[in-house]
Amino acid sequence: MEAMERTTLIGEQTSGSEQPMTLALLRNVPVFRDVDERTLHGLAAIATLVVVPENTVLCQQGIQADRLLVLIDGQVALENTTPSGASAVVEVVRTGGHLMLSAVLSGLPGLMSARTVTAAKLVGLEAEGLRSLLHREVSLAAALLRAEAVEFGAMVRQVCDLKLRTTAQRLGCYLLALTEETKANTVSLRLPFDKRLLAARLGCRQENLSRAFAALRRMGVETHGARVILHDIASLRDYSAPDGDVEIDAI
Repeated sequence: MEAMERTTLIGEQTSGSEQPMTLALLRNVPVFRDVDERTLHGLAAIATLVVVPENTVLCQQGIQADRLLVLIDGQVALENTTPSGASAVVEVVRTGGHLMLSAVLSGLPGLMSARTVTAAKLVGLEAEGLRSLLHREVSLAAALLRAEAVEFGAMVRQVCDLKLRTTAQRLGCYLLALTEETKANTVSLRLPFDKRLLAARLGCRQENLSRAFAALRRMGVETHGARVILHDIASLRDYSAPDGDVEIDAI
């Protein structure tokens, strides 16, 4: 794996400088949706734009995070490794998500490593500057508090899924969360990443994922590589019993 190369797209930030491109990107980030304009300018002043290739380590477990990373484009896997060397994918963050928020806010070492699944474009917000802004800007504090709550809720749902649902049910919930159609009973979609990573994301082995897809055929799930067709969403929902409208990329 490559170490992260801090390649800026518009040059290094300088304190108080205006960065129009960064500002425009931050306005479109979900976590900053309700942040006021003054605060957005403050965030742009501590931001760095970076582009990195696939399989780049962005941050390492056990190391104190020096910045909050916001994913503008691409996919990033969050992983945890035990002292024995065994590792597990905790989540796959997609465009619009963020990384290391808890570690940045607390100033404590991160509990997960982050590695790019694809080439990625990110905005890095310097940790000390972000914490300083938090003391002054109420809208930013409210936005990040909500983001932390959503992140915690997503983790709780994952734990509940592992304890209460079978692999096939977890897969069914995941597929339902990928659908944007709310009324149709049939929909075609593409998996956002390969099945090896999907198995890790769902907490199972690849062979168990294959058996889960096979089990879902009687609920109308048809697969053609990365393309998945849900022929009977109502039956799949009854079988999987999802919690409701849940954002799968909350982290």
